[in-house]
Amino acid sequence: MSDRIEVKSGDRGRVWVFAVDLDPAEIEGFTRRNGSWPVQQALGAEALDPAHVDVFPVDDLESMGLSGYLAEGYGIPEEQLADMRARLDAVRGWVLVLSSRALEHRPQTLTPRAPLRLLASFSEESRPVSFAPLPSEAAAGTVAGAEAAPPPRRGRGWIGPLLIVAAAVAIALLAVALS
Repeated sequence: MSDRIEVKSGDRGRVWVFAVDLDPAEIEGFTRRNGSWPVQQALGAEALDPAHVDVFPVDDLESMGLSGYLAEGYGIPEEQLADMRARLDAVRGWVLVLSSRALEHRPQTLTPRAPLRLLASFSEESRPVSFAPLPSEAAAGTVAGAEAAPPPRRGRGWIGPLLIVAAAVAIALLAVALS
């Protein structure tokens, strides 16, 4: 496979879907991390976080299909999936779904090769940041007009413990004097 995927350090919310052209008996060896990791080697990745790499048989998705999994599990918007839905749902066998989070925010060039075959790439839906007022009345008001609390008084905290120690010493001296 000659596809190169350029990943920038700021890439976030990207998802790549690969077919894994292996027999079911070979999958365990492909996904096993034991010193080296065949998945990472097949992707040509320098760094890869396994927590954000999914390898699974498409049959596990049952009626949801691969397109439904990408929509619900990865937040891929419908407009990106619309043209690909039939093709994605026709995929059989094993797939690898790679999130940009797996690349640990490092700039890399992925050079996927057999047994991987790139099927599609998408961008997760991200909602714009909103700075709307908080709905609670407790959040109303301003901080600027509040008066600062007076600083705590110093020097009075030692009287109580001193009286207790003095009473204990007096009792001990009285006990010694009476014996």
